[in-house]
Amino acid sequence: MGNMTKEKTIDFGFKTVKASEKAGHVREVFDSVAAKYDVMNDAMSMGIHRVWKNMAMAKINPQPGEVLIDVAGGTGDLSRRFITAAEKVLLRRGGVPAKAYVCDINAEMLLAGVDEVKDNGLDLTRVCGDAQTLPFPDNFADVITISFGIRNVTDRDMALADFHRVLKPGGRFYCLEFTTPPTEWLRKFYDAYSFAVIPRLGGILTGDRDSYQYLVESIRKFPKQEKFAGMLKSAKFRRVNYQDYSGGICALHWGWKV
Repeated sequence: MGNMTKEKTIDFGFKTVKASEKAGHVREVFDSVAAKYDVMNDAMSMGIHRVWKNMAMAKINPQPGEVLIDVAGGTGDLSRRFITAAEKVLLRRGGVPAKAYVCDINAEMLLAGVDEVKDNGLDLTRVCGDAQTLPFPDNFADVITISFGIRNVTDRDMALADFHRVLKPGGRFYCLEFTTPPTEWLRKFYDAYSFAVIPRLGGILTGDRDSYQYLVESIRKFPKQEKFAGMLKSAKFRRVNYQDYSGGICALHWGWKV
């Protein structure tokens, strides 16, 4: 008998799919919700994702002249925050404006984020690219961020290794992601809200209940905080740490390339 190699499988929410097929399934989800992406984040976070992003940006501390790549950057809201925050420092201390690349595998998400008013005066470039093999050279960026996107990546270890490759020595990586609250009462409350409300709300707002059901399930399948911190260390990041937001509904992880 011939040698038969079983194809690797991976989680897609609570389902198991072939690893080679996950990216296509994720693309279908975000094609469907692209036009309502900010509405989706409001539903998923009970409206406080903007506060989390502002808290993350305070930790990132953007500086004039820095280059950001926001992976799975979608509508570009984190990139705009980065450039604007760097501009405030520039006004006090001088220097050159920061630059941001919004990198997303999903062209529909990039197109949904184009806003001539919000983008006016910002050095912001949109690039279609895969988190696992970023279309950037080695030692290119000062900062890499990924916000509510890493759980949709098929091979997270591969992506983290590539983020490390693309960062300059001394560069820093930040990941903002929904996660598992450590306290039982909050975990039960958020589970109840997530499974009872979010898919139904998604169906009402976008006509697509199934995509929201997947997004809720994908949060439950994402590694807990300590395990994900270990994945960053395995990818050769140093000074790795994390901070829970809103009791652990969300967490900011970070690490440095040294």
